[in-house]
Amino acid sequence: MFTNINYEFEWQSVYEYKKKFIDGFLMTIYISFFALILSLIIGVIFAYGQNSKVIILRFFSRFYIELIRGTPLLVQILVFFYVFASNLGFDNRYVAGTVILAMFSGAYVSEIIRAGVKSIDKGQYESAKSLGFTSFKTYLYIIFPQAYKRILPPLTGQFASIIKDSSLLSIISISEFTMNAQEVNAYTYSTLESYIPLAVGYLLLTYPISHYAKNLEKKMKD
Repeated sequence: MFTNINYEFEWQSVYEYKKKFIDGFLMTIYISFFALILSLIIGVIFAYGQNSKVIILRFFSRFYIELIRGTPLLVQILVFFYVFASNLGFDNRYVAGTVILAMFSGAYVSEIIRAGVKSIDKGQYESAKSLGFTSFKTYLYIIFPQAYKRILPPLTGQFASIIKDSSLLSIISISEFTMNAQEVNAYTYSTLESYIPLAVGYLLLTYPISHYAKNLEKKMKD
């Protein structure tokens, strides 16, 4: 099937732009890291909002999660940046891209946290109440330590997803890994030589995380 393919690799032309690959690789790490931190904060807030006794807060939290999970990330990036951010006069693409990525991931993190908390047996709440624990202390000392073990593996996997999803930020001209690889391809017309390092780079970032998540999940089950 591939015997008729005749392609000569020209790595030298791409190698001249190695700094561009490195800068893009590092930018992807920075964006993904801060997006992860922010998505954890968003996830905790909306996980609490879904279980709130305040109807408006519960409705808004549910609406946000369904809206984010029900629409493509690419559409969200375009709408939030070119409609909301532009109209508000906010033109820092890197901060805006990080926030958009965090908002997208935060909806999934919220569901992970909510599911982890919900999985704790109701008897744990009743036992804490009988011991005189307040609601805050119940979650802090009893519920969260148990839920933590259950939500850590999927949260780790979500971090790998954030790294891969960050590639879509190239649509708003953020100079991350994918954007820089596209520019190198435009300069050199060496498509495979530009995108093979891109694929390898993402694999280097995501495989250790995915592997760690699987091992962590096995340990939690034992």
